[in-house]
Amino acid sequence: MNLEESKYLGQEKVSVLLRKFAIPCIASLIISCLYNIVDQIFVGNGIGYLGNAATGIIFPITVVGWGASLFFGDGAAAYLSVSLGENKTGKIHTSVGNAMLFSFLSGVVIAAIGTIGGSTLLTALGATGETLQLALDYGRIIYIMMPLALAQNCLAAVIRADGSPRYAMVAMFVGAILNIIGDPLAIFVLHMGIKGAAYATIFGQFVSFLICFAYLWRSKSFKVTLQSLKPDFAVLKRIMALGTSSFLTQLSIVVITIINNVLLVKYGALSEYGAEIPLSAFVVIMKLFQIVLNIAIGIAAGAQPIVGYNYGAQLYDRVRALLRLVVRWTAIVCAVATVLFEAFPHMFIAMFGSADNALYLTFATLCLRIYLSAILLTCVQKVCAIFLQSIGNAKAAAPLSLLRDLFLIVLSLIAPRLLGVTGIFWAAPAADVLAMTITIPVMLRVYRQLQTPPASANKANGALQAPVLMPSHEGVIVTIARQHGSSGKRVGQLLAERMGVKCYYKEVTALAAEESGLSKEFISDINMNTPEAMRDIYLTSAPVQQAILAQAKIIRKIADAGACVIVGRGADYVLRDYPNVVRVYIHAPEEYRIRRVMEVYGDTREAAAKNIRRSDSARSAYYKNISALEWGDSNNYELCVDSSIGPDAAAEVIWAFIQARQ
Repeated sequence: MNLEESKYLGQEKVSVLLRKFAIPCIASLIISCLYNIVDQIFVGNGIGYLGNAATGIIFPITVVGWGASLFFGDGAAAYLSVSLGENKTGKIHTSVGNAMLFSFLSGVVIAAIGTIGGSTLLTALGATGETLQLALDYGRIIYIMMPLALAQNCLAAVIRADGSPRYAMVAMFVGAILNIIGDPLAIFVLHMGIKGAAYATIFGQFVSFLICFAYLWRSKSFKVTLQSLKPDFAVLKRIMALGTSSFLTQLSIVVITIINNVLLVKYGALSEYGAEIPLSAFVVIMKLFQIVLNIAIGIAAGAQPIVGYNYGAQLYDRVRALLRLVVRWTAIVCAVATVLFEAFPHMFIAMFGSADNALYLTFATLCLRIYLSAILLTCVQKVCAIFLQSIGNAKAAAPLSLLRDLFLIVLSLIAPRLLGVTGIFWAAPAADVLAMTITIPVMLRVYRQLQTPPASANKANGALQAPVLMPSHEGVIVTIARQHGSSGKRVGQLLAERMGVKCYYKEVTALAAEESGLSKEFISDINMNTPEAMRDIYLTSAPVQQAILAQAKIIRKIADAGACVIVGRGADYVLRDYPNVVRVYIHAPEEYRIRRVMEVYGDTREAAAKNIRRSDSARSAYYKNISALEWGDSNNYELCVDSSIGPDAAAEVIWAFIQARQ
């Protein structure tokens, strides 16, 4: 993100920004779910509720595939964005090629498992004697296109990140339209039944794939060749780290769907409705639920970059305003949807067919009203979790994002024992109420904490620590990575004096703040106050990624100015392509470091040991996030120095090494 874009996110009216960013997100999400919804409508009208149940059985398998494509696609998209921000585009083509390849291979594996598993797998997913053959017929055709469908979805994410969101949207829209046209043609005209619905789906997916694949010849920031497809496991590891959050989200959907399928069949068989009617009704209701939820997620996802920038810039009044807007827009959409669902349930159920089956219609109508009665709470709770992720609050975001789903799983197992098959549907609003009961106090606390720092304090702090980029001369650039308590900063300062150059330490964060508009405090404290288990999620959040990019840009500017010493911030990796760089790693025995921390910070022995572990873990996680390499691995440095010989002696060792190299 350049300075002008930063100013735009920090100055434009938040309602204008939210409209601009959210509407394309909503449109993309709605289009992406059209395939399944359209299939459901035509299958239900052409085949009946048994057809809907059959497609619902295949649904968890397709979601696993969708999750795999997002795992690699969203990861590659994030990698592309970061690389562009760092102005390091050399590996982008490799990230795209590897993401495409492994999305395709994931599709091959999923298709193979689905084909080999056959009836055994589908029975485990909830198929019954009446739906098994329909599910087999539908699934076998869907599997054919699975590899290319996943590659297409992966490419769509990359295309959006490459600055062509409309192109990606058109590709998905064309596929959806062809599916809409193909479904009635195949089902009603050619009388192909559920197989026709599957063929219409894969035809639309294939055309979408061709459109996305054609983009590779007009891409803006990369050019994919056969060499790009060669596995690069360092790049792949980074992609997977950045895409993990998307994959886990899809995985939770799979778990919930499978559990519900199995329970609906089990308890439905014990009721007057039989095993198939509850399963079919659940499939239809979930499609309606998916539409509303996608709108809410689109609003929150559109707000993410805006929230992330303003939070990092400590413009907390704007962050609070964005939170209010996101919740308000979500609540309005969900309130309208709730009124429609409760007032006209027959109309929505009839859209998906089997309106002439009185038993099915009675059950589906009742359960639609039950399951979607608290959809407002569902969506608000989900967007709150996304908001917390946007501000890098992984400690709260991760559990809140899963909270409703965990309650739903537990209650789905308990409720039918008391209420029969309808209890599975009552579990949803109950889970929503419980999740919101916990979410509300968390969000109120976060909202109160979002107080704008006094302007006078910011000005005073800026005046005392005005960042200065000093001109230098040609010569060696030394980067110093160091264990906490190893006196690495002091070694760097002594070395800079010996070399007659400037040592950059806190200045990096101050200059990065000036460059990006983010606050010095936010950049300086990246990751330090986050629980270790949440660091990977935190480091992939929007404001942290912006801060990382700002730091990398400043480190390169410092290096471009000439000889210097740079302490920390992964400078050795950022400057990996620069000539005349000496990468140094400062370490020391734990006992030495504990004593140093006790002397410098006044910690107790126990506190010093704890702070050393926490700080080193944070530095390691940060380094791994930006490089996919291991922090402290001697292979990443030209020189590793044990500073227990003393800071002066350590600086002299480095100076002697520099002299010997010249």
